[in-house]
Amino acid sequence: MQLGLENKKKTIWAAVLGGIALVAVLYQLLPMMTESSSPGSNAQAAAPVPAATRVTSRPGGRAAKKVVSGDSLDPTLRLDLLAASEQTQYEGTGRNIFVSQAEDIPIVPRGAGTTDHQKAAEEAAQATYTPPPIPPARPIPLKFFGFASQPGEPKKIFLSDSAGENVWVAGEGEIVNRRYRVIHILPTSVQMQDVVDSGPPQNIPLTQG
Repeated sequence: MQLGLENKKKTIWAAVLGGIALVAVLYQLLPMMTESSSPGSNAQAAAPVPAATRVTSRPGGRAAKKVVSGDSLDPTLRLDLLAASEQTQYEGTGRNIFVSQAEDIPIVPRGAGTTDHQKAAEEAAQATYTPPPIPPARPIPLKFFGFASQPGEPKKIFLSDSAGENVWVAGEGEIVNRRYRVIHILPTSVQMQDVVDSGPPQNIPLTQG
């Protein structure tokens, strides 16, 4: 009977000690649980990050402190900057942006921004420059030596090369020797043009014999 009574007492003491240990553990965890769930923790997390201190070493072995600013990480809304941006007024050039119109191009006077040396050089270049002469047209190597038409018929003439070996009969608007066009037939001459060189019309006199 004594053995059973002692076992029963040990069981009671073990249960009491376990309850005391459980209460102690809950007492330690209760403050941490209340801090994590309180509204002040969120406000503390959103507070501006203070300036951090960075420790760097110097060649002499001495440590130096360098303060790193935390302004760039501050998420606080700057109402003063927002109000300043709202008060900014648009100042244009007076041009109506809703009307299609060409902008005025400023006219810069000739010689503006140039030095006296540059002006003298430009004047000297203009004084000494002369346009190249227009080369004279190449003479048309044909002879006009007679008429090949009767009275009342369209005018036609006889043409030959300078050596007289080839002879052509042509009227106004026709091409002779694949490059010379008959422009206008006159009683004593004919106007012809070199269509290859695109030269000016030339007057070829009538040659007798």
